[in-house]
Amino acid sequence: MEAVLFVGIQGSGKTTFYREKFFETHVRISLDMLKTRHRQNVLLSACLAAGQPFVVDDTSATKARRAELIAAARAAGFRVAGYYFRTTLGDAIRRNKSRARVVPAGGVGATYKRLEPPSRPEGFDDLRVVEILPGGGFAVSDWPGEDPPPKP
Repeated sequence: MEAVLFVGIQGSGKTTFYREKFFETHVRISLDMLKTRHRQNVLLSACLAAGQPFVVDDTSATKARRAELIAAARAAGFRVAGYYFRTTLGDAIRRNKSRARVVPAGGVGATYKRLEPPSRPEGFDDLRVVEILPGGGFAVSDWPGEDPPPKP
């Protein structure tokens, strides 16, 4: 059983990456889709109770939010994988403009300011860095050690 946490600002490619990598195998838990934290938590609880692999497709910008999710997954016996979507603020704002649900640039900037890159000591079994390639597609690399890579 695997719990996957995406970490990254709006417009960093999280949902597109989910569709390409996890659509066939993991339930998507998304605040954009579910609209409220309550609904998000109900679906999360159902996945945990059923032993259903899932992806939390959310910014998960703070260590505190990730700690809640990691603790719940661990308590249910899940492995926890993290994917850090590393991007510049300018690139994210540009991509965000083409989303179905556009977040105001100020909101993307506010998430960028409070974003705390994840680290292994938070409790991840596996941690990777995801970047969007210039021509499209994704580059996924292993985490570069104990310290998080800096924000671009």
